[in-house]
Amino acid sequence: MKVKFEDFFLLDEELTEEYKILRDSVRKFVNEEVIPIIGEYWERGEFPKHLIEKIAKLGLIGSYMPVEYGGGGFDKLAYGIITRELERGDSGIRSFVSVQTSLVMYPILKFGSEQQKKKYLPKLASGELIGCFGLTEPDAGSDPSSMKTRAYKKGNYWVLRGSKMWITNANLSDIAIIWAKDDDGIIRGFIVERDMGYKSREIKGKISLRASDTGEIILDDVEVPEENRLPFAEGLKPALMCLNQARFGIAWGAVGISQFCLERAINYSKERIMFSNPIASFQITQQKLTDMLTLTQNANLIAYRIAKLELENKLTHYHVSYAKRYNVRAAKIVCDMARSILGANGITLDYHVMRHMANLEAVETYEGTYEIHTLILGEFLTGIEAFRK
Repeated sequence: MKVKFEDFFLLDEELTEEYKILRDSVRKFVNEEVIPIIGEYWERGEFPKHLIEKIAKLGLIGSYMPVEYGGGGFDKLAYGIITRELERGDSGIRSFVSVQTSLVMYPILKFGSEQQKKKYLPKLASGELIGCFGLTEPDAGSDPSSMKTRAYKKGNYWVLRGSKMWITNANLSDIAIIWAKDDDGIIRGFIVERDMGYKSREIKGKISLRASDTGEIILDDVEVPEENRLPFAEGLKPALMCLNQARFGIAWGAVGISQFCLERAINYSKERIMFSNPIASFQITQQKLTDMLTLTQNANLIAYRIAKLELENKLTHYHVSYAKRYNVRAAKIVCDMARSILGANGITLDYHVMRHMANLEAVETYEGTYEIHTLILGEFLTGIEAFRK
């Protein structure tokens, strides 16, 4: 049996034909529709909006949402495969799908009323509506409990005042899932429609996630009807549960970057001739490739395992923190090694490696930094919370 480097541990044998068809269709989309154009969009600092309709038609938005609400009815393994393949193309593309699915549709499904589910979820799944998730603030990132955004009850309305920062899909969005504290200091979730008055402002000058729409949400006494409050979202836990869904996709997506960069480095090393020999024949190059293989396959195994645990209802937030922390850091190391093998070509957009490297700087920061996930696991090991020491 010939072992492929991408499936070194023969994990494909664990997949049904349906999973393989899904993987191949998403990879075909990425190879044909994303990779040929993404460098140009990344350089311009623009999200390729024309891909939204195609992404929706492939069923990649809301893939694990129930069919009755317009979702794909898939499981979390399928969602992981989707995010892995999308991030082979670009983190911004995967981020768009992750936010729309895990940070907008999921909170409505999990914490919303039946009326809210029927009103918003089908349109979000089809791409007719675009959503964003407003938790992070200028002074409240890793510590969301210190948020300053407030929700004041006024009859049958809530008045929202504050701002949210580093919000993916902010300027594309038709609705925003906004988290705010009420007069009693309880964090509540709201579905805020654009025409209710929230404004957005693009964040410019990014050197990471340039092909992703990132902005600030401004809530200047925005009146939100009581019917748009998520009735089952009280306290910080619901918001953190949403983040856990997104982190799952990030852990899988990082594997896609590692796989792409490893493949690019292998192919390049066989073609690049130096001192009359392909650089693939050099011992140092082979060591780098072997280290890249090890990191990539370890990350892939972790991704598959958390999906299996999810299917068995055994997945905890500690598992997800472990996966997000390891897989993104592994991808950064793989990218760095690939860039060194490609030499000067490694910094160009033509080869995509440096673009992935730059994107990973943001990916390692959002949805919990490497350090925050370290402390989450530290608490698991010791029983002692180190966040506020």
